[in-house]
Amino acid sequence: MRLFRPRKLPAHATTRSKWQWWIVDDVALVTAEPANKGNAAIKIRPATPADIPAIGRLGALLVRTHHDFDPQRFMAATPQTEHAYGSFLGTQLDDLNIIILVADKDDDAIGYTYAGVEGNDYMALRGPAGVVYDIIVDPVYRRQGIGRTLLDATIEALKSKGSPRVVLSTAERNTSAQHLFDRTGFRRTMIEMTRELND
Repeated sequence: MRLFRPRKLPAHATTRSKWQWWIVDDVALVTAEPANKGNAAIKIRPATPADIPAIGRLGALLVRTHHDFDPQRFMAATPQTEHAYGSFLGTQLDDLNIIILVADKDDDAIGYTYAGVEGNDYMALRGPAGVVYDIIVDPVYRRQGIGRTLLDATIEALKSKGSPRVVLSTAERNTSAQHLFDRTGFRRTMIEMTRELND
């Protein structure tokens, strides 16, 4: 792995949470000193095959959470979802246009992001962009800045791959995620609308 000089601390760093940034193989690597000194440091790093079971669990949680928001719009989880989700993301690990980062605590993935570099998308009337497909943190570790740091690292990695902008979608009822995206500088550009045809 190539290890480059530390980057300037992000603007959101505070005395309660000291984040240090490096670029490793063109992917942002972050370590954190949590406010609670009893916790081990959280690292943001590229996912590996060993992370796939934990990513599968988190992916299944993502599916269940969205289904709870709107059961008609979002698919329901099944007993196979965890394995299927993890298996799919496992196939993405070696794709040079894909970024999968995990928040690592004691060698356990407690959150992840899944993003990709895309070209023109005429269906979305969008030029080239980095697209964040998934972001989730285990509920036990939320409200510690981990989601923000995962997102910042993902944006940095997409920028390093030449993406001129980053886009993402969020469920209408996922207000906590929307607050995170607002604070990170995202603006609202599209609204998805759904109509059921079997009513």
